[in-house]
Amino acid sequence: MPHQYPALTAEQKKELSDIALRIVAPGKGILAADESVGSMSKRLSQIGVENTEENRRLYRQVLLSADSRINKCIGGVIFFHETLYQKGDDGTPFVRTVQDKGIVVGIKVDKGVVPLAGTDGETTTQGLDGLSERCAQYKKDGADFAKWRCVLKIGEHTPSALAILENANVLARYASICQQVLAAVYKALSDHHVYLEGTLLKPNMVTPGHACPTKYSAEEIAMATVSALRRTVPPAVPGVTFLSGGQSEEEASINLNAINRCPLVRPWALTFSYGRALQASALSTWRGQRENESAATEEFVKRAEVNGLAAQGKYEGSGEDAGAAGRSLYIANHAY
Repeated sequence: MPHQYPALTAEQKKELSDIALRIVAPGKGILAADESVGSMSKRLSQIGVENTEENRRLYRQVLLSADSRINKCIGGVIFFHETLYQKGDDGTPFVRTVQDKGIVVGIKVDKGVVPLAGTDGETTTQGLDGLSERCAQYKKDGADFAKWRCVLKIGEHTPSALAILENANVLARYASICQQVLAAVYKALSDHHVYLEGTLLKPNMVTPGHACPTKYSAEEIAMATVSALRRTVPPAVPGVTFLSGGQSEEEASINLNAINRCPLVRPWALTFSYGRALQASALSTWRGQRENESAATEEFVKRAEVNGLAAQGKYEGSGEDAGAAGRSLYIANHAY
């Protein structure tokens, strides 16, 4: 059957593959700095900072001004639309700051979740209208990869078959159902002639729900996660970049490390695409104060380096379970 659109050229396939491999090169992962204005309002309010464009710029600068130490552990940064066009104090666009470090610039392209008709509180993701044009413009403006997010509600009767099919473009899920969802995802990608070597998957790890009374070890989480991926994700996919999903900074690092020590064959790079689990300590250190910027940047570099090690199975833990890095980042009813 002929494609509905022109097939990718060999050059385009190589570019996509090269970008994906750069992002998940050994020891590297993604800084997810694509929080919307609304999400940033919640983050900043926790430290008593007003949610203005200037304060958002200053906070992004704390992260993006980190020195060359992050070059070995951050392969990509996901920007929000606003951030893509902001500049540092010295007038350098943030995009160029990141590119000059050899890090790939990405952009969040979906427009958030909306209720899915015919379901009990489930959602679909909006933003397909005008997506091609937006992507073309973002490419001109320096972005080389994109992020699209769908959310599936886990419960006794959810996700529904309708929601699984509707959201079959991106997400993985908890152990009992993640296999069928991921299979649907990759069936849909095949149906739409997606070049898998030019994609990365960003799922949750297989972790117990927040209300689950049973405590599972990092090794158990790792085995469940890798097993689910092995049953569903084609080896052509270059990498799986986990979100932190409300885990503490340290917990997200420990679990990622265990995943990369799992005694099962893992044909993909297994690394991180963390937002709060890379930023929480930096944010609480910064507190909107200019004099705290350097110290906050150091906190971000520290977490980036830790996760770079975890992405190689080389992290031994910091013993910070009771400190800032050990605080849960879970938010009730947040669409992880």
